[in-house]
Amino acid sequence: MEKEIRAVYTERTVRVYQAYSPVIAEEALRQGTFGAHFSMTRMTWIKPSFLWMMYRSGWAGKTGQERVLAIDILRSGFDSAVQQAVISSYRPDCGMTQAQWQAAVQASDVRVQWDPEKDVSGQNLPYRSIQLGLRGAAVQAYVHEWIQCITDLTEQVHDLNRRRLRGEDIAAMLPQELPYPLP
Repeated sequence: MEKEIRAVYTERTVRVYQAYSPVIAEEALRQGTFGAHFSMTRMTWIKPSFLWMMYRSGWAGKTGQERVLAIDILRSGFDSAVQQAVISSYRPDCGMTQAQWQAAVQASDVRVQWDPEKDVSGQNLPYRSIQLGLRGAAVQAYVHEWIQCITDLTEQVHDLNRRRLRGEDIAAMLPQELPYPLP
């Protein structure tokens, strides 16, 4: 299965998605970044795939994930995170021994997971999408430096889900994610 980063991006920013409780989302929208209700000590996962976020959040229906946010972050931050990332689970074909991987995990503040991309029904597609887990210095940079704009997509998500459940073709209404060029 092919790995591919697909995203909505500009020359300066790349869009990632996260889903949170109303308290965290409202605070983030009000402040333009995450606030006191957001845990800076837990790993936070960012995903450039809209449909993977829909799958993960149950189209903004799961408890604690009722609000879907589109977060435009600096490409330089995203690119840096991708370059620092260590795979979240050891695989013998990853190019290092298990001991080397464990040391890399301890040294890095960024994890990467490649999960099967989803279609509008939540079925796997034939390629994998990236998720980045940020902790420590990486989550500090994300919250305090990288975030450029936060948009609440919750109503749009609910509308798309209603249409999807009625059998409408919503493909043209989805974000247009293109292959993302890494430096």
